[in-house]
Amino acid sequence: MNILPKTSSSHKGTRPPLELRIDAHHHLWHYRPEEFLWITDEMAALRRDFLISDLWPKLQAAEIDATVAVQARESLEETRWLLECAQSAPFIRGVVGWAPLDACDLPGILSRFNNVSHLVGFREVVQGRPDGYLDRPEFNRGIRQLTRLNLAYDILIHERQLTEATRFVDQHPNQRFVLDHAAKPKISKSELEPWRTNLHELAQRPNVFCKISGLVTEANWQRWTLASLAPYLDECMDAFGTHRLLAGSDWPVCLLASTYVQWWDFLKLYFADLSRDESLCIFGANAAEFYRLPRDPEVSS
Repeated sequence: MNILPKTSSSHKGTRPPLELRIDAHHHLWHYRPEEFLWITDEMAALRRDFLISDLWPKLQAAEIDATVAVQARESLEETRWLLECAQSAPFIRGVVGWAPLDACDLPGILSRFNNVSHLVGFREVVQGRPDGYLDRPEFNRGIRQLTRLNLAYDILIHERQLTEATRFVDQHPNQRFVLDHAAKPKISKSELEPWRTNLHELAQRPNVFCKISGLVTEANWQRWTLASLAPYLDECMDAFGTHRLLAGSDWPVCLLASTYVQWWDFLKLYFADLSRDESLCIFGANAAEFYRLPRDPEVSS
């Protein structure tokens, strides 16, 4: 049975795709137990530092040219540190940081990052928030500030929050959004609904992109296969097309279920039937477009 998706020509770009392989979602961190309470005993392998020196050999092995580093702690200190990492490692083309988006003094907080070229957007860990968090007026006020500054926003939610996320996105038609990890479908339980229906509804909004990342850790860590993940990738393809999907690793979290190279090999296998331009879009050009990353393909260690 052919489990590869049909190709898509929707939302065609006006420029040729960027020939740069970009990991659109990874983390770096200095591990402090009190700041990583989400790392449970089952995830104990993540209880250590993950730094540039750890990531660089993985990028070379997987033939990844550039990356986007994403916050893992809700800390301005971490945002500043990630930006310092980007300054010291040219392969980090963008940083998705954290800021208290519901703060009354948010404009002043964001002004501290004026003219920081690597800062491309922000994210909050909404997956851990109570229902209705995205409806809050003060939070939406903060998103409007990001829109004014032309900064992207990563939506980190569980699949049960997709309907809420759609309401949220509808308040901001001019804001660039990307859905992290395809909203974490229940792959380990082989459940497609209501995730599928709600994902397609959100995808009707053209200002929303979707990251193909973090899926192996939503599957059975020891027994995931191409066949078990393919139905979820199929739905992402059908919903967003090849011009609104971004490939990412979610390193180092992905290491719970996959090596770095194994994940990228899996994606290459799944997308093997795409045209060259479609493949370039998913594996790099879409990330560069969404995050407004530099198009210069020269990357050094």
